[in-house]
Amino acid sequence: MESASQALTNLIVEFQNLPGIGHKTAERLAYFVLRSPSAEVLKLAAAIHQVKENIRNCKDCFNITERDLCPICEDSSRDRSLLCVVEQPKDVYAVEQSGSYKGLYHVLQGSFAPLEGVSPQDLTVRSLLARAKGGEVREVILATNPDFEGEGTALYLHEQLKGLSNTVQITRIARGMPSGSQLEHVSRNIVSDAFEGRRAMEGSSKTVD
Repeated sequence: MESASQALTNLIVEFQNLPGIGHKTAERLAYFVLRSPSAEVLKLAAAIHQVKENIRNCKDCFNITERDLCPICEDSSRDRSLLCVVEQPKDVYAVEQSGSYKGLYHVLQGSFAPLEGVSPQDLTVRSLLARAKGGEVREVILATNPDFEGEGTALYLHEQLKGLSNTVQITRIARGMPSGSQLEHVSRNIVSDAFEGRRAMEGSSKTVD
């Protein structure tokens, strides 16, 4: 892009580094920023800065928060005997939107993907096991995505948790979720049905109430 300024070229490159943004879209975004009033662009820059400066992981569940505990963990009305395990903070939002679940969460910060170099040690598995063994949890719901990595992660977690099966029920969201899909991309009704139809995983002695 020899005719463009270096600053504009740099902005296009940065936009193109975002997920799902190709070169043409990056160009349109860069020129939109260029044409926009300075005050509007500075508001966007400030919002990005605030996200990076203020947002952290909840010390209990690893959801995103601006405090030590996220609003869900702080909410005394939530059922603290239920622990829903998801891959990413955006999955918490998807489940909450369904309105079908009133317990607590545990965010793994990813999924077990050996081909991509992601091992269980890279996830928050150790903290999950500690919470499950704490005595307050009676059911762990494995709500990882129904794709290859998500299913593998659920199986791994089941192996780690099944020693607690006398005191903790281990369940998996129902197969109503389309194979290969992700929680964030399906309707709230499908997510709700998947939770309501969850089943005890093989090797777990308890049944869902």
